[in-house]
Amino acid sequence: MANIAQGVSKVLAYKKQSGLGSAASGSGGQELRRTTSTINLTKEAYQSAEIRSDQQIADYRHGPRQVTGTVSGEVSPGTYKDFLGSVLRQDFIAVTSVTGAAITLVASTGVITFQTGNPLTGGIKIGNVVRLAGAGLNAANVSKNLLVLGVTSTTLTVAPINGVALVNESTSVTSVTVSVPGKVSYVPESSQTHDYYTIEHWFSDISQSEVFTDVNITNAAVSIAATGLSTINFPVVGLNISTGASQILTTPSAISTTGAVAGANGLMYAAGQAVAVITSIDFDINGNTVAADAVVGSNARPDVFQGTVNVTGNMSVYFTDATFRDYFIDETEVSVNVVLTSSNAGTADFISFQMSRVKVGGADVTDGQNGLTRTFPFVALKNTSGGAALANHATTIMVQDSAA
Repeated sequence: MANIAQGVSKVLAYKKQSGLGSAASGSGGQELRRTTSTINLTKEAYQSAEIRSDQQIADYRHGPRQVTGTVSGEVSPGTYKDFLGSVLRQDFIAVTSVTGAAITLVASTGVITFQTGNPLTGGIKIGNVVRLAGAGLNAANVSKNLLVLGVTSTTLTVAPINGVALVNESTSVTSVTVSVPGKVSYVPESSQTHDYYTIEHWFSDISQSEVFTDVNITNAAVSIAATGLSTINFPVVGLNISTGASQILTTPSAISTTGAVAGANGLMYAAGQAVAVITSIDFDINGNTVAADAVVGSNARPDVFQGTVNVTGNMSVYFTDATFRDYFIDETEVSVNVVLTSSNAGTADFISFQMSRVKVGGADVTDGQNGLTRTFPFVALKNTSGGAALANHATTIMVQDSAA
């Protein structure tokens, strides 16, 4: 009896193409963790509308093709950096550390004051996660993930992500380094990238390969609940498929090994204030990316087109006071920062999402015998007041990945 393909034997791998029409192959690819990958070839189809004396349908034809589907997974640092960078239209980049600084620190407020050194110079922004290092620092302040809540040329206001309090540095400590772990990406104002991928489903147990080419990552949809692991979906669109009995993306790099993140580990801030009443938040970074219309003389579409990046989402919040409701009523713009960690350790791997200009579009409230919640749909907008050497990027959303 013939083998039946099993999901546990399927290898999902990808490799960036050099451009449109340049299918990738060989080594240099990356195997990807997943919960599912539903990428498939689709075709338009046409059934004859002839009216015939034999009273039957005599023809049915296939039309233009495209590749569609979704790669779904559990959020983990480093795993989806390439796909996220493609949706944001900028590869992840390092942020320059502040070195040789002299600082004091007030633990009760989280304010780090710089006697020397400028945190804006290297590009530290609100929503970044930073770590301090230096021989003269109290051990409780060293190598701990700190969420940046405010930044000027002489101060950083931070909050420890694992909840373990900082300690005062009352006397100026010299030779301090303030680093931004991992790398950062955000929707840039210019020089946006347009990435094409070759993605392979290798069914190793039956030696069958399905290779999808000129694939674009259209969206990144993140879902964070108070319980359970956080999830991410990447819908895709591509142009064609090739099949065979041999693996095309040979010897891809092994899957990442970072832990999955959960809503129970990390921090969430809205309008610069810690929020402990959100039961869930989800958001979709939508690139409005579509396959081109079909052309005469070819069964493949000629390209994939990018549209405007649109970030929308929803928050479910326990109804405890007027704060969130009045964001909607008063059309108040707020910031939303979410950091998720892989453990409660001070230096745990993490991924963070920062939207510095958010408007709430509703405030529907539930009813029942349990605690009441309100649902707040929101849209993130470009921060038109951001830029280089300022507290925010001029962008809609920023992502930092400690393992990128």
